[in-house]
Amino acid sequence: MRREDWPDLVAFVAIAEEQSFTRAAARLGVSTSALSHAMRALEERVGVRLLTRTTRSVAPTDAGERLLATLKPALDDVASAVESLGTLREKPAGHVRLTVHSLAMRSITPRLPAFARAFPDVVVDITVDNERTDIVAHRFDAGVRFGELVDKDMVSVRIGPDERGIVVASPAYFERFPPPKKPQDIAKHRCLCARLSPGGPLYRWELEKRGRSVRVAAPPVFITNDSDALLAAALAGMGLAYVMESVAFPYLRSGALVQTLEDWCPPFPGSFLYYPSRRQLTPALRALIEALRYPAPAGREG
Repeated sequence: MRREDWPDLVAFVAIAEEQSFTRAAARLGVSTSALSHAMRALEERVGVRLLTRTTRSVAPTDAGERLLATLKPALDDVASAVESLGTLREKPAGHVRLTVHSLAMRSITPRLPAFARAFPDVVVDITVDNERTDIVAHRFDAGVRFGELVDKDMVSVRIGPDERGIVVASPAYFERFPPPKKPQDIAKHRCLCARLSPGGPLYRWELEKRGRSVRVAAPPVFITNDSDALLAAALAGMGLAYVMESVAFPYLRSGALVQTLEDWCPPFPGSFLYYPSRRQLTPALRALIEALRYPAPAGREG
């Protein structure tokens, strides 16, 4: 392989992963016209078409898929080798990019001020996203999701306590509608529902009792992708809501919300930070993991 082929191969991988010349250009910091020229030149050199282009999308051809399957691990190895040089630094520095689900921010945010004071040369770059984002394809250093959603081939570190999804409503709502006694009764209620991604399906309420699991398709009267809006609607008496106990706890304690179906709401693994097992940790990411680790070592809180 000639040395001049490398930039074009890197460009090809970016376009194939993003399935867009525009997004790939933004990722690489070049113009779309430069990428188009590079792809034409690469396809002429290899003698086969690597990308199928339409007015709306870009996708690898069969030949392109074969090339991508070979190139991507090799480029990842090169990136890991370069990242590993950071271990030679005395102090952690640079960007750490994370994709984090919204509820985990309640655990992460209070720990960031102390981390920033300890490591002033580290920039923590967080994208809040409730979808199962591919951290490798989107070039995140790590992700944070509930433990049950982390793929088995990832290295994971607990950063929060166990969570519990619970069914709640306001006292005023329960004055008008009797609390459900079993999951099937939810179908008779006015429900406040969540959609985790734009255009995606409604989240099904996950309930379990003595090993029997059910996923309830609650009938919605209100739908949102914002947990604060969902909580506000429940507090206003609009209906039943399925929320995290840690979020609802202050309102349960004050009596503003009332829990129901308690015996159908067991705990599940809380938030975990995860990263690819083959990735060499940078000093900055390693320091952030230690700052977020749960439970914190004695004397490190605050």
